[in-house]
Amino acid sequence: MEAWIYLENDTFLSAKAFGKSGTFFGELVFNTSMTGYQEIISDPSYAGQFIVFSMPEIGIVGTNDADNESKELFASGILIRELSPTFSNFRAKESLESYFKKHSKIGIYEIDTRFLVKMIRDFGNLRAVISTEISSKEDLKTLLDSSLRIEEINFVKEVSTKKPYIHKQGVWNGKNFNQAKKGTKRVAVIDYGVKMNILNELVELGLEVEVFPHNTKAEELIELYQKGKIHGIFLSNGPGEPKILKNEIAELKKLIEARIPMLGICLGHQLLSNAFGYKTYKMKFGQHGSNHPVINLENKSVEITAQNHNYNVPEELCEVAVITHRNLFGNNVEGVRYKDYPIISVQHHPESSAGPHESKYIFKEFMNLM
Repeated sequence: MEAWIYLENDTFLSAKAFGKSGTFFGELVFNTSMTGYQEIISDPSYAGQFIVFSMPEIGIVGTNDADNESKELFASGILIRELSPTFSNFRAKESLESYFKKHSKIGIYEIDTRFLVKMIRDFGNLRAVISTEISSKEDLKTLLDSSLRIEEINFVKEVSTKKPYIHKQGVWNGKNFNQAKKGTKRVAVIDYGVKMNILNELVELGLEVEVFPHNTKAEELIELYQKGKIHGIFLSNGPGEPKILKNEIAELKKLIEARIPMLGICLGHQLLSNAFGYKTYKMKFGQHGSNHPVINLENKSVEITAQNHNYNVPEELCEVAVITHRNLFGNNVEGVRYKDYPIISVQHHPESSAGPHESKYIFKEFMNLM
């Protein structure tokens, strides 16, 4: 199947496609991870984006149900250099091509991803339209020009759960998932696009986990906290521009003033900054990969972390929070502890999926806060 790609900098390309045919819109970002492509593709934080993999061959280990970070795929699609024609792994259930057909997503292959990565590095994240139906550059340009920008779309309401639920699954132990044991603390997770393995890590820590929709009212959670039915709140990762989530930020302000222990990661980290009055900003091409070095400023150790974000918190946040972590690629703020509140947050994904395990202690710090 042939496909045509038009980028907002007037680049026009053709390549081969697999998965679903049609016309798709999104923003190009590149990911430098060497492994874990299924976890990356199924991360809800990629909603509205095309993932360009710098790893040249994708599909080698197939896919399986256990490695999904969400039940659906929310990314617009992926672009890869080579699609492996066969897969080999004792856990694999189906090929990447079959996986994409099942989830009605498009994949692009036999395209120069090194060229695309360099272009994104130089121009920043680029809006794109990809089609298996339309081969005219002019028609694709017209479609892209009339489409919404990613900053204008509330993807959180698309990826969040619609109703509360209890999560009881722990981490994968090599054969199956551990199951929850009776915990001493209960945490409420506000789902802005939470990854499955984040919930698994909270369960593994011995917490009872209840997941709530993104639009849950602060009063409901404050009442649960005052009655001792929850002991803390976890603010999850998620997609898109944080500043457009005005209702979520307004509810967060109430939770902050209620002085409930909280941990925010990724989008949750960014929303906390906005709730405290410090506006987030968009990075040139973001940070996406499982090999990002982060320094813990409190003990001077360096952690290799998994990252997936286009937005970040400003340096001025140090007025109300102690900066606890910095990204060593860009020296940007990576983690904070708020001075007068029982709240911590980090930009990276400490559950390590996909990626190294060096930052998982963040969950224990959250438990200590509670």
